[in-house]
Amino acid sequence: MLIDGRWSSDWTPKDADDRGAFERKASTFRNWITANGEAGPTGDGGFAAEPGRYHLYVGLICPWACRTLMVRKLKKLDSLIDVSIVNPSLSDQGWQFGGFPGATADALGNASYMHEVYTRADPRFTGRATVPVLWDKQRGTIVNNESADIVRMLNTAFAALAPASLDLYPDDLRAEIDALNAAIYPRLNNGVYRAGFATSQAAYETAFADVFGMLDDLESRLGKSGFLFGERLTEADIRLFVTLIRFDAAYHGAFKCNLRRIADYPKLQAYTARMLGIEGLSETVSIAHIKAGYYSIKAINPTGLVPVGPILDLKPVTLRRKRPASCVSRPTRVR
Repeated sequence: MLIDGRWSSDWTPKDADDRGAFERKASTFRNWITANGEAGPTGDGGFAAEPGRYHLYVGLICPWACRTLMVRKLKKLDSLIDVSIVNPSLSDQGWQFGGFPGATADALGNASYMHEVYTRADPRFTGRATVPVLWDKQRGTIVNNESADIVRMLNTAFAALAPASLDLYPDDLRAEIDALNAAIYPRLNNGVYRAGFATSQAAYETAFADVFGMLDDLESRLGKSGFLFGERLTEADIRLFVTLIRFDAAYHGAFKCNLRRIADYPKLQAYTARMLGIEGLSETVSIAHIKAGYYSIKAINPTGLVPVGPILDLKPVTLRRKRPASCVSRPTRVR
């Protein structure tokens, strides 16, 4: 991590409280891009939606980063916001650029490590150099490094530049989406991390129960519907999918979430395949990055050996109801 702008090699991947329970640190940069540059819910104003002004730093291993990539695809912002992708394996200096198939160089500042992007924005920065990062080329600073914020601003801020009928956070579902997110995040999205990075048996077992309790609830919820809210794709589906697609390949083994696999849940398995069949979303998934990244974490896998399996055979599912052509294409498989 960075301490007053200097990299500290005394770095551990996550933090635990005095009971051994993992606690995720809050994001630091919380400005918002808006259509006219006015301030958003947090932070300062001055970040207007403009083509080519912003850059997204992500890691294909990271579920939080990949949900911003998914929204970029769904909202057809590829030509407006370009991307740099970090190496999936953490180095002694954190996220690194290049050196792994599918990773890229830093397209803006030619940084070797992600922490250099943070000190480019704030030379005295203290904290973790995480992804995703939404960067403003014009002002030379980080707009936001909280994925939940980035997902929502990408959903609305660029509507005049890239019109799309898809609204991932519609007015009539906002309260229900917020309530479901509030249940899924601690128990499942972050629950797998709470299990994987727990340092006491009690903390691990608590997290483990939350993970599988939430999966059981979701299996019951899905029924015959296409998505979490019937046939309407929302941000809740984006937030769930990034965890499900990593589960059997990484969380089941590396994070000891091994009671069941997603493959053992018929409805969740079909749902995961359905999500993967949406146009462009398979491009945001790299099982090679996911496995290489999670199994490189020395705190949970000291030998660094990467398992050969599992082979993820996500059978395409044909949706019962027709949805807008802009959202859906022929289903694809993870390779």
